[in-house]
Order: sequence, then structure tokens, then C-alpha cells
Amino acid sequence: LASFHLVLGLTAVLTVMGLIMVLSASSVEDISATGSPWGKFTSQLIYVSLGVVAFVFALYLRPALLRRVALGGVLVSIALLAAVLVPGVGTMVGGARRWIDVGGFTLQPSEIAKVALIVWGAHLLADRGRKGNIKELLLPLGPVVVLMAALVVAEPNQSTAMIIVAVGAMLLYYAGLSSKLIASLLVVFALLGIFFALAEGYRSARVQAWLGRTDDALGANYQSNQARYSLADGGLFGVGLGNSTAKWSYLPNAHNDFIFAIIGEELGYLGAGVVILMFGILTWVGMRIARRVADPFLRLMAASITTLIALQAIINMGYVVGLLPVTGIQLPLLSAGGNSVILVLFMMGLLANAARHEPEAIAALAGGR
Repeated sequence: LASFHLVLGLTAVLTVMGLIMVLSASSVEDISATGSPWGKFTSQLIYVSLGVVAFVFALYLRPALLRRVALGGVLVSIALLAAVLVPGVGTMVGGARRWIDVGGFTLQPSEIAKVALIVWGAHLLADRGRKGNIKELLLPLGPVVVLMAALVVAEPNQSTAMIIVAVGAMLLYYAGLSSKLIASLLVVFALLGIFFALAEGYRSARVQAWLGRTDDALGANYQSNQARYSLADGGLFGVGLGNSTAKWSYLPNAHNDFIFAIIGEELGYLGAGVVILMFGILTWVGMRIARRVADPFLRLMAASITTLIALQAIINMGYVVGLLPVTGIQLPLLSAGGNSVILVLFMMGLLANAARHEPEAIAALAGGR
């Protein structure tokens, strides 16, 4: 049961660390806005509590039941992606329709779509496996991925659309599709991604800032510059928990997209290194589960979940330190965010579920251990 315990332990540590850092990163602005430091922390605590329920639910879901509802899940997610674009249904924030307000609870269909696609894709490809030909592997998964990505681009939300395409590529790779064919498909989608990035003004400004083609220190460069200043201030050992200066309204979204910068400032390069190490161990454990579990559905699902979480962590930390253009992808379990933390905890529950189905784990559980 080593894999199972490692998933539980890493999930717990990252989640608790996320709560602590959200409180630290958001307290100053909350005091300024409401007079209380607990606003965003309380919201995050509620979402984490719901996420823990989702984790436990996913942990005890029978794989057969999960496979039976997989198609329904992906159809519902596509319907929600379409619904969010309808005026009056989708909530317009900052020029984008990405959320649906349901009785005071904000639903983000694109986050649901990622999970639904992984479960349905693993179910679809598990029976075809490496014996399936190209047509059997690409249909109907390919068109569904394209449809989902197109609906997300229309919100607009290009970064999440690219993640959805990456999820489809992961599933196909782990199912046995030729690496050369996957690389060719990714090149095509990468070129489309570059086109969309340069076609929209604010996206183009981010890319130009990342390439160093603009000196607009108070515009496109501002957020990424402030993040690097924050990391530089932290040094090796950090300025101490709660002592960040960047969170005093210098670094926008310090509690969300750029929480890794606050971790680096307050806990230093050592603290940031521990976070990277934990995600590295989590990736190793997830791939260990995928190698050891016998069920092809669980194998595909575990590998895809692991790769998705690792990819999102790499993208987030990459743009915080300046290696990638700013995209708005959150740091799993650490960034503030309602739908994101609930669904990541749900995926971690599915990963722990797969760990319980390793042959040695089944034997240990049957023996009362």
C-alpha cells in the first residue's frame, strides 16, 4: 500500500500548505477591502472541504461504475461548455464567459471537461489498447477533443483549450498511438495555438513581454516582473511566513496564479524547492501506480491524471519564474480557486483508488492489512 499512502500523504501536505499560503497571500488585501483577513481563506477552506468529500467519494468509486457514467459525464461537460457561451447563462467577467452561477456557487465547465475527458477517454481506449488501429484510437476521441477545445477557445480561454488538447494527446500516447503521429498532431495544434495567441491583443502582449520585446513595465511586463522581484527578495531561506511585501498589492493574483512567487519569497528557494520536489514525487508515484495496476482503464486514467497535474504545475511555476509566458493556469492544490481545488482533489481520489487496485494492494487489503 505504499503508493496509496504516498498519494494520501502528498495530497494532505500540499492541500494544507495551500491553505496556509492562501491565508498569507490574501490577508493584507482582505483587510484592506473588508477589515478581516479571513475572506479568501474562508472561501478556500469551504472549497477544500468540498474537495475532501469529492476525494473520499472518488476513492471508493468502483471502476465498473465509473466506466458506466463516463459517457454521460463527457456529454454533460460538453453541454455545460456550450451553455456558458449563452448570454444570460454564462457569467461575463473581464471580457470572458467562463463561469455559470448556480445558486451562489460558481461553476467552471472547462475544469469539469478536463476530468470528464480523462475518465471517458480512458474508458474508451482501455478496450482498444495497443491492438487498435489509428482510426479506432482517433475516433471518436479526436473529434470530441477538438469540439471541447473549440468551445473553450470561444470563451475565450486559450490556455485551458491547450490543456484539453494535451489531455487528448496523453490518452492517445498511453493507449499506444505512434509517437510520430502524436508529435505531428501536436505540431499542428501548437501552430494553431501560436496563431490564436498572436491574434488577440492581450495574449500577444503577454507573448511579447515574455520574449522581451516590450519595455512596458506597468503593462504586460508588470505581473511577471513583480513575481521575479518577489522570488529574488526571498533568497535562499525566505523572509519568513507572512512577511511577504509583494502581497501588499504589488503582485496581482498573489493568492491565485502567482502563489508560487509568495512561497518563494516567504519560504525561500528551499521552500520552493520542496514544493517542486513534492510534485516530482507525486509524478513518480502516479506513474508507479500506472505501471503496477492491472486494469487497463485504471492504468490509462492514472497515467493521464498524473501527467495533467504535473503539466499544470510545470506551466504555473514556469511562467512565475519567467521561463514561459503568463497563461493563468493554476498551481494544483496550492492556488486559491473553487472548481480547481475540488476537481484536483477528486482526481487525486481517483489516483488513490487506482493505487488500491494494484495487485499487491488488493492482496494486502484482502488480508486485513
